[in-house]
Amino acid sequence: MVRHFIVTAIVALVFAAGTVISITASAGSNSGDMKLGVMASDQDVTTGTVTADKIVAQANGWMVVHRTGADMKPGPVIGYAPLKIGENADVSAILTEPVKSGEMLMLMLHGEEGGMKTGGFEYTLGAKEDGPVRVDGKLVMTVITAK
Repeated sequence: MVRHFIVTAIVALVFAAGTVISITASAGSNSGDMKLGVMASDQDVTTGTVTADKIVAQANGWMVVHRTGADMKPGPVIGYAPLKIGENADVSAILTEPVKSGEMLMLMLHGEEGGMKTGGFEYTLGAKEDGPVRVDGKLVMTVITAK
């Protein structure tokens, strides 16, 4: 069966206690619509975890936690959690290093392609294995501020 995908990226900026940027993408096909996205809010991470409220993935993959700053560029990976195809609720990743209140974290959708091990997270910053999902060249992610 041939599928045709129409991809649209929507950037939503929300200014509150911290700046939150969310990129959601819509992929339409013969079998229905699927809106890729990462939804999360500013949160307390003193327990050593960070949680996305909802992530929609077009395939099995990963929620990856990157450090980021005012430049909104993904930095080092400090956590990840597996995702299944479709809607994932309350996805939590264990942080591999301390995060202070006020620091910004980028929660990003990554795929499961290109690696040597299915089900094993293999990405390192800039690598192609288990790399970021992009729609029209834009990363599918959101940025939160640690409380």
